Amino acid sequence: MINIPIKTIPLFAICLASSVCHAKNESDLFALSFEELLDVNINLATKTDETRASVPSSITVFNRQHISLLGVTNAYELMNYVPGFQSTRGDWVGAVPKEHTRGIFLDSGNVLVMLNGHRLNESSFGKASVYMPHISVDIIEKVEFIRGPGSALYGSNAFLGVMNIVTSKDHNHMSLGIGEHGFTQAAVGFNKVLFGDLNIYGNASWQGQQGERYVEGVRDPLASYFIELGGQWRDLKLSMWHNQTQLNGFVNLAGWSDENKHKSQNLAVLIGYDWLRSAQWDVSSTVKYIEHDIYSAGLIASAQDLSLQNDFFVGPSWQSKDLTLNLDGAFRVNNSLALNFGVEYSEEEQSEAGINTSYYDFARGDVFLGEEFYQNGIITVNPHQPFNTLLQSFDSTAVYGQLKYTMSEKATLFVGARYDDVKDIDSKFSPRVAAIYSLSEQNTIKLQYGESFRTPVSNELNSNDDVTVGNPNLTSEYVKTTELVWHSKYHSWELDLVLFDNQLKDFINLVPINTRQLPVEQRRFTFLNTFNTDMQGYEVSGKFNITPSTWLEMGYTHLLDEPFNPSYKRFASLAVTHNMDPLQISFNALWRDSVFVKTPEPGVLDNYDQPAYSLLGASLSWRLGNSQSIVMKVKNLFDKQYVIFEPRMSDGRIPGTGRAIHVQYVQKF
Repeated sequence: MINIPIKTIPLFAICLASSVCHAKNESDLFALSFEELLDVNINLATKTDETRASVPSSITVFNRQHISLLGVTNAYELMNYVPGFQSTRGDWVGAVPKEHTRGIFLDSGNVLVMLNGHRLNESSFGKASVYMPHISVDIIEKVEFIRGPGSALYGSNAFLGVMNIVTSKDHNHMSLGIGEHGFTQAAVGFNKVLFGDLNIYGNASWQGQQGERYVEGVRDPLASYFIELGGQWRDLKLSMWHNQTQLNGFVNLAGWSDENKHKSQNLAVLIGYDWLRSAQWDVSSTVKYIEHDIYSAGLIASAQDLSLQNDFFVGPSWQSKDLTLNLDGAFRVNNSLALNFGVEYSEEEQSEAGINTSYYDFARGDVFLGEEFYQNGIITVNPHQPFNTLLQSFDSTAVYGQLKYTMSEKATLFVGARYDDVKDIDSKFSPRVAAIYSLSEQNTIKLQYGESFRTPVSNELNSNDDVTVGNPNLTSEYVKTTELVWHSKYHSWELDLVLFDNQLKDFINLVPINTRQLPVEQRRFTFLNTFNTDMQGYEVSGKFNITPSTWLEMGYTHLLDEPFNPSYKRFASLAVTHNMDPLQISFNALWRDSVFVKTPEPGVLDNYDQPAYSLLGASLSWRLGNSQSIVMKVKNLFDKQYVIFEPRMSDGRIPGTGRAIHVQYVQKF
């Protein structure tokens, strides 16, 4: 399991003591009304406060009460309840989430993930979940999604979507939980005004499990903690957080073994200052430093395959750093015209590129298979000379602007753009425009256009290992997206219909090399700008008040074109909640379409044929008083056995998770 540093234990104690000593009443965590379900504002898509009707993007928002009804345990699982999004396992590290976004199923970070408005995607793999694969919902206040392009505000990786996770800063709470497969959970959060204008807050969470046993003979254990401290004094804000996640065993680099290793951690410090706040002006700046570390090793070949006495494990021991300076401003010219603008400078680099391996020849300075080079287990070699090309910087400068023009009570126009210049790699201009027209008090129509991009990362440009070979000639991926949106909101229901068209250009895909010379399990891959296509589809989402105490929410996605890399062409989610205060119960369901993949090697590999399937879950909360609750969460209620397509597995199959029942005690202060 994970090793929690001794220095972090006092932080847990401080958080708990502060929460107990400074108790305050707040609304019941699980008593969410239908009106509160609809009454959610979002500023992620514009950096201005907007409603669902006025926001110039396709958005989905979950507040903390809403999240508790869906029975999820980490932020990435929420993607399954967002139209256009799915989150499943992949093979790079088997339990790390992979995003399916509007027909795109890749490992390359086409969704920008942010924590409190600050990007988590980094410069080595580009995908936030490799370094931060688990963010407990127990410390989350809200999660906002942009479904579609976001580069006009947020730059690279805001390609097909943005997820912003907002941690709790205003609530005093604690929780303890246990569950199947050795699951344990603990979390605490506090908010306190110390004196004068000084306010501090903190969050700490732990989740762990032994994991279930799979037919491949492995488990999927988890050990993850997150610690955050922050405060504000007048116009000055300071926050810092540290997390660590360990996902050993299961599958890593397409190899099944309980001896697989994966540990990732992040350390971040942020300082912000509000320079100007007035009726017309808002000007603020932020300095952010974040350090990402990964230690991972997967089974590449068994001892039997190699005719040796010991298995061969290999993987990255990498570190990347990001120092970013932002200046953001807003100027309200009059009641009809508002301008948002900003400048960003970022120094990103992959600062370490070592290797974890069980075989190494120090004389050659490289991995070499032979009994005399076995290292009695997995060792770390850092620096590793063949990886030196990965030690690359990605310094960039960006400027953005956005104009909001309220033409009349019924019509609003948004026009914006961002220019990013990544030194020695690429530069991109990302425009967007949205016209919003209110047909009536209840119905709004929107026409939206935006362009987004993703810059290749160091692993794609310069990797050189037993799995991948980089391609320094890669260019940025980009997408042009047009959306037509119909939004209806009445007293007892709300409905959104989104028609989208994505024109995908220069997509980077992982392709095999040496296909004929090597067996499947020993092939290497490289990266190419290989794909240009259109992807069209529609998304439907709605919320319906069936009775004063019962409501239903649903989402449905239908792609009109075949997904990029085989994935779900249709999928849906459904949740029904009934409030019988002090008891509240919610049932949820996920449905995914069938996936068929014709084998590339008839007679060697079978076709992949996954029928459509549904996963049912439930969440039940029982309020014991004004401040205590018992919560039970059930995922995959009927223990459905299913698999997920993964193109880099020899048989294309990753097993899905089985049933998980968790019981949690929640205390508010």
